[in-house]
Amino acid sequence: MSLESLQSNPKRAAQYVRMSTDHQRYSTDNQADKIAEYAAARDFVIVRTYADEGRSGLNIAGRDALRRLIDDVQSGSADFEAILVYDVSRWGRFQDADESAYYEFICRQRGIHVHYCGEQFENDGSLTSDMMKVMKRVMSGAYSQELSTKVFVGQCRLITLGYRQGGPAGYGLRRFLVNDRDEPKAPLAAGEHKSLQTDRVILVPGPDDEVETVRRIYRLFVLELRSEREIATILNAESRKTDRGRAWNRSVVRQILVNEKYIGNNVYNRVSFKLKKTRVVNPPEMLVRRDGAFEAIVDPGLFAAAQSILAERARRFTDDQLLDLLRSLLASRGALSGMIIDEVEDMPSTAAYRSRFGSLLRAYELIDYQPARDYRYVETNRQLRLMHPDVLASTVAGIESIGGEVAVDERTDLLVVNRELTIAIVIARCRRTEAGSLRWRIRLDAGLRPDITVVVRLESDNATVRDHYLLPWIDVGAKLNIGMAEDNGIMLDAYRVNDLAPLYHMLRRHAVERAA
Repeated sequence: MSLESLQSNPKRAAQYVRMSTDHQRYSTDNQADKIAEYAAARDFVIVRTYADEGRSGLNIAGRDALRRLIDDVQSGSADFEAILVYDVSRWGRFQDADESAYYEFICRQRGIHVHYCGEQFENDGSLTSDMMKVMKRVMSGAYSQELSTKVFVGQCRLITLGYRQGGPAGYGLRRFLVNDRDEPKAPLAAGEHKSLQTDRVILVPGPDDEVETVRRIYRLFVLELRSEREIATILNAESRKTDRGRAWNRSVVRQILVNEKYIGNNVYNRVSFKLKKTRVVNPPEMLVRRDGAFEAIVDPGLFAAAQSILAERARRFTDDQLLDLLRSLLASRGALSGMIIDEVEDMPSTAAYRSRFGSLLRAYELIDYQPARDYRYVETNRQLRLMHPDVLASTVAGIESIGGEVAVDERTDLLVVNRELTIAIVIARCRRTEAGSLRWRIRLDAGLRPDITVVVRLESDNATVRDHYLLPWIDVGAKLNIGMAEDNGIMLDAYRVNDLAPLYHMLRRHAVERAA
Protein backbone atom coordinates (compact mmCIF):
# COMPACT_ATOMS: atom_id res chain seq x y z
CA MET A 1 0.00 0.00 0.00
CA SER A 2 1.39 3.45 -0.93
CA LEU A 3 2.03 6.33 1.47
CA GLU A 4 -0.60 8.37 -0.34
CA SER A 5 -3.30 5.73 0.23
CA LEU A 6 -2.39 5.51 3.94
CA GLN A 7 -2.79 9.28 4.29
CA SER A 8 -6.14 9.23 2.51
CA ASN A 9 -7.57 6.75 5.03
CA PRO A 10 -7.47 8.49 8.40
CA LYS A 11 -8.22 6.56 11.57
CA ARG A 12 -11.71 6.89 12.98
CA ALA A 13 -11.90 8.41 16.47
CA ALA A 14 -14.45 9.52 19.02
CA GLN A 15 -13.92 12.55 21.24
CA TYR A 16 -15.03 12.78 24.85
CA VAL A 17 -15.40 16.23 26.39
CA ARG A 18 -16.55 17.14 29.89
CA MET A 19 -17.07 20.54 31.44
CA SER A 20 -17.54 20.93 35.17
CA THR A 21 -18.21 24.34 36.70
CA ASP A 22 -14.71 25.15 37.89
CA HIS A 23 -12.70 26.61 35.00
CA GLN A 24 -13.74 28.33 31.78
CA ARG A 25 -10.61 26.99 30.11
CA TYR A 26 -12.25 23.57 30.35
CA SER A 27 -15.28 24.58 28.25
CA THR A 28 -16.28 21.90 25.78
CA ASP A 29 -15.48 24.24 22.85
CA ASN A 30 -11.94 24.79 24.09
CA GLN A 31 -11.46 21.07 24.57
CA ALA A 32 -12.87 20.32 21.11
CA ASP A 33 -10.49 22.86 19.50
CA LYS A 34 -7.43 21.23 21.11
CA ILE A 35 -8.68 17.77 20.20
CA ALA A 36 -9.24 18.88 16.59
CA GLU A 37 -5.62 20.10 16.38
CA TYR A 38 -4.40 16.79 17.78
CA ALA A 39 -6.60 14.81 15.36
CA ALA A 40 -5.37 16.77 12.35
CA ALA A 41 -1.72 16.25 13.35
CA ARG A 42 -2.20 12.50 13.99
CA ASP A 43 -4.39 11.69 10.99
CA PHE A 44 -7.62 11.05 12.97
CA VAL A 45 -11.09 11.85 11.76
CA ILE A 46 -13.62 12.47 14.54
CA VAL A 47 -16.77 10.50 13.78
CA ARG A 48 -18.53 10.72 17.13
CA THR A 49 -18.73 13.09 20.09
CA TYR A 50 -19.62 12.22 23.67
CA ALA A 51 -20.16 15.36 25.78
CA ASP A 52 -20.94 15.76 29.48
CA GLU A 53 -21.59 19.44 30.25
CA GLY A 54 -21.74 20.76 33.81
CA ARG A 55 -20.86 17.36 35.28
CA SER A 56 -18.67 16.58 38.25
CA GLY A 57 -15.71 14.30 37.62
CA LEU A 58 -15.74 12.66 41.06
CA ASN A 59 -17.56 9.56 39.83
CA ILE A 60 -19.34 8.20 36.78
CA ALA A 61 -22.88 8.75 38.12
CA GLY A 62 -24.70 11.50 36.22
CA ARG A 63 -22.15 11.41 33.39
CA ASP A 64 -24.45 9.96 30.77
CA ALA A 65 -22.04 10.48 27.88
CA LEU A 66 -19.14 8.63 29.53
CA ARG A 67 -21.44 5.75 30.49
CA ARG A 68 -22.77 5.64 26.94
CA LEU A 69 -19.20 5.64 25.61
CA ILE A 70 -18.19 2.73 27.86
CA ASP A 71 -21.38 0.83 26.96
CA ASP A 72 -20.70 1.30 23.23
CA VAL A 73 -17.15 0.02 23.68
CA GLN A 74 -18.19 -3.00 25.74
CA SER A 75 -21.08 -3.95 23.45
CA GLY A 76 -18.87 -3.87 20.35
CA SER A 77 -21.02 -1.21 18.66
CA ALA A 78 -18.24 1.41 18.71
CA ASP A 79 -17.40 2.44 15.13
CA PHE A 80 -14.07 4.03 16.04
CA GLU A 81 -10.62 2.82 17.03
CA ALA A 82 -9.47 5.63 19.30
CA ILE A 83 -10.86 7.99 21.91
CA LEU A 84 -9.52 11.54 22.11
CA VAL A 85 -9.75 13.36 25.47
CA TYR A 86 -8.39 16.80 26.37
CA ASP A 87 -6.44 15.62 29.43
CA VAL A 88 -6.46 13.13 32.30
CA SER A 89 -8.66 15.33 34.51
CA ARG A 90 -11.39 15.53 31.83
CA TRP A 91 -11.58 11.72 31.86
CA GLY A 92 -12.36 12.07 35.55
CA ARG A 93 -11.23 13.36 38.93
CA PHE A 94 -12.06 10.06 40.57
CA GLN A 95 -11.15 9.86 44.25
CA ASP A 96 -9.90 6.33 43.56
CA ALA A 97 -7.28 6.65 40.83
CA ASP A 98 -7.86 3.00 39.90
CA GLU A 99 -11.39 3.82 38.74
CA SER A 100 -10.04 6.11 36.03
CA ALA A 101 -7.56 3.42 34.98
CA TYR A 102 -10.36 0.81 34.97
CA TYR A 103 -12.43 2.66 32.37
CA GLU A 104 -9.37 3.19 30.21
CA PHE A 105 -8.52 -0.51 30.55
CA ILE A 106 -12.02 -1.46 29.34
CA CYS A 107 -11.40 0.55 26.17
CA ARG A 108 -7.90 -0.79 25.62
CA GLN A 109 -9.12 -4.36 26.12
CA ARG A 110 -11.47 -3.84 23.14
CA GLY A 111 -8.60 -2.52 21.01
CA ILE A 112 -9.60 1.14 21.41
CA HIS A 113 -6.79 3.43 22.55
CA VAL A 114 -7.35 6.54 24.71
CA HIS A 115 -5.32 9.63 23.73
CA TYR A 116 -4.88 12.59 26.11
CA CYS A 117 -4.46 15.44 23.62
CA GLY A 118 -3.46 18.25 25.98
CA GLU A 119 -0.89 16.34 28.03
CA GLN A 120 2.87 16.63 27.58
CA PHE A 121 3.34 12.85 27.32
CA GLU A 122 2.26 10.16 24.89
CA ASN A 123 -0.13 7.54 26.25
CA ASP A 124 1.94 4.79 24.66
CA GLY A 125 2.09 2.23 27.49
CA SER A 126 5.66 3.08 28.40
CA LEU A 127 6.82 3.19 32.00
CA THR A 128 7.12 6.99 31.82
CA SER A 129 3.61 7.30 30.41
CA ASP A 130 2.10 5.04 33.06
CA MET A 131 3.86 6.90 35.86
CA MET A 132 2.67 10.26 34.50
CA LYS A 133 -0.93 9.02 34.25
CA VAL A 134 -0.90 7.72 37.82
CA MET A 135 0.53 11.03 39.05
CA LYS A 136 -2.01 13.05 37.05
CA ARG A 137 -4.90 10.91 38.31
CA VAL A 138 -3.81 11.30 41.92
CA MET A 139 -3.30 15.04 41.40
CA SER A 140 -6.78 15.37 39.89
CA GLY A 141 -8.33 13.64 42.89
CA ALA A 142 -6.22 15.74 45.25
CA TYR A 143 -7.42 18.90 43.50
CA SER A 144 -11.02 17.98 44.32
CA GLN A 145 -10.04 17.31 47.93
CA GLU A 146 -8.28 20.67 48.15
CA LEU A 147 -11.23 22.45 46.55
CA SER A 148 -13.62 20.71 48.95
CA THR A 149 -11.50 21.88 51.89
CA LYS A 150 -11.43 25.46 50.63
CA VAL A 151 -15.20 25.51 50.10
CA PHE A 152 -15.78 24.06 53.57
CA VAL A 153 -13.48 26.63 55.19
CA GLY A 154 -15.33 29.40 53.34
CA GLN A 155 -18.71 28.08 54.47
CA CYS A 156 -17.52 27.81 58.07
CA ARG A 157 -16.32 31.41 57.98
CA LEU A 158 -19.72 32.61 56.75
CA ILE A 159 -21.42 30.62 59.52
CA THR A 160 -19.26 32.28 62.18
CA LEU A 161 -20.14 35.66 60.65
CA GLY A 162 -23.81 34.84 61.18
CA TYR A 163 -24.97 33.96 57.66
CA ARG A 164 -27.25 31.07 56.70
CA GLN A 165 -25.79 28.33 54.47
CA GLY A 166 -28.51 26.67 52.41
CA GLY A 167 -31.66 24.77 53.31
CA PRO A 168 -35.20 25.98 54.09
CA ALA A 169 -35.72 28.36 57.01
CA GLY A 170 -38.18 26.09 58.83
CA TYR A 171 -41.52 26.72 60.50
CA GLY A 172 -41.76 30.13 62.19
CA LEU A 173 -38.70 31.54 60.37
CA ARG A 174 -38.00 33.07 56.97
CA ARG A 175 -34.87 33.72 54.91
CA PHE A 176 -33.90 37.34 54.25
CA LEU A 177 -31.34 38.76 51.83
CA VAL A 178 -28.71 41.27 52.94
CA ASN A 179 -25.91 42.91 50.95
CA ASP A 180 -22.17 42.86 51.67
CA ARG A 181 -22.67 45.68 54.21
CA ASP A 182 -25.38 43.69 56.06
CA GLU A 183 -28.03 46.11 54.84
CA PRO A 184 -31.44 44.45 54.33
CA LYS A 185 -32.51 43.92 50.71
CA ALA A 186 -35.54 41.65 50.39
CA PRO A 187 -37.22 38.52 51.81
CA LEU A 188 -36.64 35.26 49.95
CA ALA A 189 -39.66 33.11 49.17
CA ALA A 190 -39.42 29.31 48.96
CA GLY A 191 -37.33 28.36 45.93
CA GLU A 192 -35.82 31.86 45.55
CA HIS A 193 -32.09 32.41 45.85
CA LYS A 194 -29.63 35.25 45.79
CA SER A 195 -28.49 36.55 42.42
CA LEU A 196 -25.27 38.32 43.53
CA GLN A 197 -22.32 36.43 44.92
CA THR A 198 -21.66 39.17 47.48
CA ASP A 199 -25.18 38.95 48.95
CA ARG A 200 -25.81 36.89 52.08
CA VAL A 201 -28.82 35.19 53.69
CA ILE A 202 -29.96 35.47 57.31
CA LEU A 203 -32.96 34.13 59.22
CA VAL A 204 -35.71 36.42 60.51
CA PRO A 205 -38.98 35.75 62.37
CA GLY A 206 -41.78 34.51 60.14
CA PRO A 207 -45.50 35.33 60.25
CA ASP A 208 -46.87 36.18 63.70
CA ASP A 209 -49.16 33.13 63.83
CA GLU A 210 -46.25 30.77 63.09
CA VAL A 211 -44.01 32.45 65.67
CA GLU A 212 -46.76 32.14 68.29
CA THR A 213 -47.29 28.47 67.37
CA VAL A 214 -43.57 27.75 67.90
CA ARG A 215 -43.67 29.45 71.31
CA ARG A 216 -46.84 27.53 72.15
CA ILE A 217 -45.13 24.23 71.30
CA TYR A 218 -42.41 25.01 73.84
CA ARG A 219 -44.97 26.01 76.49
CA LEU A 220 -46.99 22.82 75.94
CA PHE A 221 -43.83 20.71 76.18
CA VAL A 222 -42.14 22.44 79.13
CA LEU A 223 -44.96 23.87 81.23
CA GLU A 224 -47.76 21.37 80.55
CA LEU A 225 -45.44 18.37 80.07
CA ARG A 226 -47.19 17.34 76.85
CA SER A 227 -45.43 14.79 74.64
CA GLU A 228 -44.47 15.54 71.04
CA ARG A 229 -47.26 13.25 69.85
CA GLU A 230 -49.84 15.04 72.00
CA ILE A 231 -48.69 18.42 70.71
CA ALA A 232 -48.99 17.23 67.11
CA THR A 233 -52.52 15.96 67.84
CA ILE A 234 -53.51 19.35 69.30
CA LEU A 235 -52.18 21.26 66.27
CA ASN A 236 -53.84 18.89 63.80
CA ALA A 237 -57.17 19.20 65.65
CA GLU A 238 -56.94 22.96 65.03
CA SER A 239 -56.32 22.31 61.29
CA ARG A 240 -52.88 23.90 61.46
CA LYS A 241 -50.30 22.92 58.84
CA THR A 242 -46.52 22.78 58.86
CA ASP A 243 -44.42 25.11 56.68
CA ARG A 244 -44.70 22.47 53.92
CA GLY A 245 -48.48 22.43 54.13
CA ARG A 246 -48.61 19.01 55.80
CA ALA A 247 -50.10 17.58 58.96
CA TRP A 248 -48.04 17.70 62.13
CA ASN A 249 -46.36 14.59 63.51
CA ARG A 250 -44.06 13.72 66.40
CA SER A 251 -40.91 14.11 64.31
CA VAL A 252 -41.75 17.64 63.10
CA VAL A 253 -42.56 18.80 66.65
CA ARG A 254 -39.32 17.31 67.98
CA GLN A 255 -37.27 19.08 65.28
CA ILE A 256 -38.68 22.40 66.47
CA LEU A 257 -37.89 21.53 70.09
CA VAL A 258 -34.23 20.69 69.48
CA ASN A 259 -33.15 23.21 66.82
CA GLU A 260 -31.02 26.06 68.14
CA LYS A 261 -32.02 28.38 65.31
CA TYR A 262 -35.16 29.22 67.32
CA ILE A 263 -32.97 30.91 69.94
CA GLY A 264 -30.94 32.64 67.23
CA ASN A 265 -27.93 30.30 67.04
CA ASN A 266 -26.33 29.47 63.68
CA VAL A 267 -25.07 25.85 63.75
CA TYR A 268 -23.34 24.04 60.86
CA ASN A 269 -21.53 20.76 60.06
CA ARG A 270 -23.91 18.45 61.92
CA VAL A 271 -23.54 15.93 59.08
CA SER A 272 -20.68 15.46 56.58
CA PHE A 273 -20.99 14.21 52.99
CA LYS A 274 -17.58 15.25 51.70
CA LEU A 275 -16.42 14.02 48.31
CA LYS A 276 -19.21 11.45 47.92
CA LYS A 277 -18.00 9.63 51.02
CA THR A 278 -20.13 7.94 53.65
CA ARG A 279 -22.61 10.13 55.53
CA VAL A 280 -21.16 10.94 58.96
CA VAL A 281 -22.98 12.47 61.93
CA ASN A 282 -20.37 14.69 63.56
CA PRO A 283 -19.76 14.91 67.34
CA PRO A 284 -20.58 18.20 69.15
CA GLU A 285 -16.95 19.37 69.17
CA MET A 286 -16.92 19.42 65.34
CA LEU A 287 -19.93 21.71 65.04
CA VAL A 288 -19.33 25.19 63.62
CA ARG A 289 -21.50 27.80 65.32
CA ARG A 290 -22.29 31.45 65.93
CA ASP A 291 -24.49 32.04 68.95
CA GLY A 292 -26.90 34.95 68.74
CA ALA A 293 -26.59 35.25 64.97
CA PHE A 294 -30.32 35.80 64.39
CA GLU A 295 -33.25 37.25 66.28
CA ALA A 296 -34.55 34.61 68.72
CA ILE A 297 -38.24 33.73 68.66
CA VAL A 298 -38.07 31.40 71.71
CA ASP A 299 -36.94 32.39 75.17
CA PRO A 300 -33.47 30.81 75.81
CA GLY A 301 -34.55 29.69 79.28
CA LEU A 302 -37.56 27.87 77.86
CA PHE A 303 -35.32 26.27 75.21
CA ALA A 304 -32.82 25.11 77.87
CA ALA A 305 -35.67 23.62 79.91
CA ALA A 306 -36.86 21.67 76.86
CA GLN A 307 -33.35 20.27 76.32
CA SER A 308 -33.18 19.22 79.98
CA ILE A 309 -36.47 17.36 79.68
CA LEU A 310 -35.30 15.59 76.53
CA ALA A 311 -31.97 14.67 78.10
CA GLU A 312 -33.61 13.46 81.31
CA ARG A 313 -36.09 11.40 79.36
CA ALA A 314 -33.21 9.67 77.57
CA ARG A 315 -31.25 8.84 80.71
CA ARG A 316 -34.13 8.23 83.10
CA PHE A 317 -33.80 4.45 82.78
CA THR A 318 -30.76 2.29 82.23
CA ASP A 319 -30.90 -0.44 79.60
CA ASP A 320 -31.41 -3.06 82.32
CA GLN A 321 -34.24 -1.08 83.90
CA LEU A 322 -36.02 -0.73 80.57
CA LEU A 323 -35.76 -4.47 79.97
CA ASP A 324 -36.92 -5.28 83.53
CA LEU A 325 -40.04 -3.14 82.99
CA LEU A 326 -40.69 -5.01 79.78
CA ARG A 327 -40.34 -8.39 81.52
CA SER A 328 -42.75 -7.30 84.26
CA LEU A 329 -45.31 -6.19 81.70
CA LEU A 330 -44.95 -9.49 79.86
CA ALA A 331 -45.49 -11.42 83.09
CA SER A 332 -48.67 -9.49 83.91
CA ARG A 333 -50.16 -9.39 80.42
CA GLY A 334 -48.86 -12.65 78.93
CA ALA A 335 -48.00 -10.95 75.64
CA LEU A 336 -46.38 -7.79 74.32
CA SER A 337 -47.16 -5.39 71.50
CA GLY A 338 -46.65 -1.74 70.75
CA MET A 339 -50.25 -1.01 71.72
CA ILE A 340 -49.95 -2.84 75.06
CA ILE A 341 -46.75 -0.98 75.95
CA ASP A 342 -48.05 2.48 75.02
CA GLU A 343 -51.34 2.11 76.87
CA VAL A 344 -49.60 1.56 80.24
CA GLU A 345 -49.17 4.97 81.87
CA ASP A 346 -46.01 4.22 83.86
CA MET A 347 -44.23 2.36 81.05
CA PRO A 348 -41.66 4.07 78.79
CA SER A 349 -43.06 4.50 75.30
CA THR A 350 -42.31 2.18 72.42
CA ALA A 351 -40.33 5.10 70.95
CA ALA A 352 -37.99 4.93 73.96
CA TYR A 353 -37.34 1.22 73.34
CA ARG A 354 -36.77 1.77 69.63
CA SER A 355 -34.41 4.64 70.34
CA ARG A 356 -32.41 2.70 72.94
CA PHE A 357 -32.30 -0.76 71.28
CA GLY A 358 -32.79 0.02 67.61
CA SER A 359 -36.20 -1.64 67.34
CA LEU A 360 -38.95 -3.06 69.49
CA LEU A 361 -38.18 -6.54 68.22
CA ARG A 362 -34.58 -6.22 69.38
CA ALA A 363 -35.87 -5.39 72.89
CA TYR A 364 -38.11 -8.48 72.70
CA GLU A 365 -35.08 -10.61 71.81
CA LEU A 366 -33.13 -9.31 74.81
CA ILE A 367 -35.84 -10.56 77.21
CA ASP A 368 -36.20 -13.85 75.26
CA TYR A 369 -39.71 -13.03 74.11
CA GLN A 370 -40.84 -14.44 70.76
CA PRO A 371 -44.11 -12.93 69.45
CA ALA A 372 -46.70 -15.39 68.15
CA ARG A 373 -46.40 -13.70 64.77
CA ASP A 374 -43.23 -12.74 62.93
CA TYR A 375 -43.30 -8.96 63.20
CA ARG A 376 -39.91 -8.32 61.65
CA TYR A 377 -41.29 -7.06 58.35
CA VAL A 378 -43.94 -5.04 60.17
CA GLU A 379 -41.28 -3.34 62.28
CA THR A 380 -39.02 -2.72 59.30
CA ASN A 381 -41.86 -1.31 57.24
CA ARG A 382 -42.78 0.96 60.13
CA GLN A 383 -39.20 2.21 60.24
CA LEU A 384 -39.25 2.84 56.49
CA ARG A 385 -42.48 4.81 56.76
CA LEU A 386 -40.97 6.95 59.50
CA MET A 387 -37.76 7.41 57.53
CA HIS A 388 -39.40 8.40 54.25
CA PRO A 389 -40.54 11.94 55.25
CA ASP A 390 -37.06 12.79 56.54
CA VAL A 391 -35.39 11.51 53.35
CA LEU A 392 -37.93 13.43 51.27
CA ALA A 393 -37.41 16.65 53.23
CA SER A 394 -33.62 16.28 53.08
CA THR A 395 -33.75 15.79 49.29
CA VAL A 396 -36.00 18.82 48.83
CA ALA A 397 -33.67 20.92 50.97
CA GLY A 398 -30.66 19.74 48.95
CA ILE A 399 -32.31 20.69 45.64
CA GLU A 400 -33.44 24.07 46.96
CA SER A 401 -29.96 24.78 48.32
CA ILE A 402 -28.55 24.78 44.77
CA GLY A 403 -31.28 27.03 43.41
CA GLY A 404 -33.83 24.44 42.32
CA GLU A 405 -37.57 24.93 42.60
CA VAL A 406 -39.35 21.90 44.09
CA ALA A 407 -43.05 21.10 44.36
CA VAL A 408 -44.14 17.98 46.27
CA ASP A 409 -47.30 16.10 45.28
CA GLU A 410 -49.01 15.51 48.64
CA ARG A 411 -50.77 12.39 47.37
CA THR A 412 -47.82 10.58 45.76
CA ASP A 413 -44.76 12.38 47.28
CA LEU A 414 -43.49 12.83 43.71
CA LEU A 415 -41.03 15.73 43.43
CA VAL A 416 -41.47 18.13 40.51
CA VAL A 417 -38.20 20.01 40.03
CA ASN A 418 -38.03 23.28 38.12
CA ARG A 419 -41.51 22.51 36.76
CA GLU A 420 -40.11 20.00 34.31
CA LEU A 421 -38.38 17.01 35.93
CA THR A 422 -40.08 14.46 38.20
CA ILE A 423 -38.29 12.48 40.91
CA ALA A 424 -39.58 9.57 43.01
CA ILE A 425 -37.83 8.43 46.19
CA VAL A 426 -37.81 4.74 47.10
CA ILE A 427 -36.27 3.36 50.29
CA ALA A 428 -35.00 -0.17 49.66
CA ARG A 429 -35.13 -2.61 52.57
CA CYS A 430 -32.15 -4.94 52.97
CA ARG A 431 -32.66 -8.70 53.23
CA ARG A 432 -29.97 -11.20 54.22
CA THR A 433 -30.07 -14.55 52.46
CA GLU A 434 -29.46 -17.88 54.17
CA ALA A 435 -25.95 -17.84 52.71
CA GLY A 436 -25.28 -14.50 54.40
CA SER A 437 -25.26 -12.24 51.33
CA LEU A 438 -27.36 -9.07 51.11
CA ARG A 439 -30.22 -8.49 48.68
CA TRP A 440 -32.57 -5.61 47.84
CA ARG A 441 -35.77 -5.54 45.78
CA ILE A 442 -36.72 -2.31 43.98
CA ARG A 443 -40.23 -1.76 42.63
CA LEU A 444 -40.64 1.12 40.18
CA ASP A 445 -44.02 2.86 39.93
CA ALA A 446 -45.38 2.42 36.41
CA GLY A 447 -48.30 4.68 37.26
CA LEU A 448 -46.08 7.66 38.07
CA ARG A 449 -43.30 7.06 35.52
CA PRO A 450 -40.88 9.51 37.21
CA ASP A 451 -37.97 10.81 35.16
CA ILE A 452 -35.58 9.70 37.92
CA THR A 453 -36.12 7.25 40.75
CA VAL A 454 -33.82 7.86 43.71
CA VAL A 455 -33.27 4.52 45.42
CA VAL A 456 -32.02 4.76 49.00
CA ARG A 457 -30.44 1.38 49.84
CA LEU A 458 -30.27 0.52 53.52
CA GLU A 459 -27.65 -1.51 55.34
CA SER A 460 -28.56 -4.84 56.93
CA ASP A 461 -29.83 -3.04 60.04
CA ASN A 462 -32.46 -1.32 57.83
CA ALA A 463 -31.75 1.92 59.64
CA THR A 464 -28.46 3.13 58.13
CA VAL A 465 -28.19 4.39 54.56
CA ARG A 466 -25.73 2.29 52.55
CA ASP A 467 -25.76 4.13 49.20
CA HIS A 468 -28.07 5.53 46.52
CA TYR A 469 -28.98 4.70 42.93
CA LEU A 470 -30.18 7.37 40.48
CA LEU A 471 -32.28 5.35 38.03
CA PRO A 472 -33.54 7.18 34.91
CA TRP A 473 -36.92 5.88 33.72
CA ILE A 474 -35.78 6.00 30.10
CA ASP A 475 -33.07 3.42 30.89
CA VAL A 476 -34.65 1.16 33.51
CA GLY A 477 -38.40 1.80 33.30
CA ALA A 478 -38.96 -1.41 31.36
CA LYS A 479 -37.93 -3.35 34.48
CA LEU A 480 -40.56 -2.57 37.10
CA ASN A 481 -38.98 -5.01 39.57
CA ILE A 482 -35.22 -4.86 40.01
CA GLY A 483 -33.28 -7.26 42.18
CA MET A 484 -30.00 -5.97 43.57
CA ALA A 485 -27.03 -7.67 45.17
CA GLU A 486 -24.02 -6.06 46.83
CA ASP A 487 -22.33 -5.75 43.43
CA ASN A 488 -24.41 -5.52 40.26
CA GLY A 489 -22.02 -4.87 37.36
CA ILE A 490 -21.40 -1.63 35.51
CA MET A 491 -24.77 -1.63 33.72
CA LEU A 492 -26.51 -1.02 37.05
CA ASP A 493 -23.76 0.14 39.38
CA ALA A 494 -22.98 3.00 36.97
CA TYR A 495 -26.01 4.65 38.55
CA ARG A 496 -24.73 4.10 42.11
CA VAL A 497 -23.61 7.08 44.23
CA ASN A 498 -22.61 7.38 47.86
CA ASP A 499 -24.83 10.42 48.41
CA LEU A 500 -27.09 12.74 46.41
CA ALA A 501 -24.46 15.37 45.54
CA PRO A 502 -24.38 14.19 41.87
CA LEU A 503 -28.16 14.61 41.68
CA TYR A 504 -27.97 18.13 43.08
CA HIS A 505 -25.13 18.95 40.67
CA MET A 506 -27.15 17.65 37.74
CA LEU A 507 -30.14 19.79 38.74
CA ARG A 508 -28.11 22.95 39.24
CA ARG A 509 -29.15 25.72 36.86
CA HIS A 510 -26.39 27.17 34.69
CA ALA A 511 -26.27 30.59 33.13
CA VAL A 512 -26.64 30.66 29.34
CA GLU A 513 -25.11 33.52 27.42
CA ARG A 514 -27.50 35.44 25.21
CA ALA A 515 -26.61 35.37 21.53
CA ALA A 516 -25.75 38.75 20.01
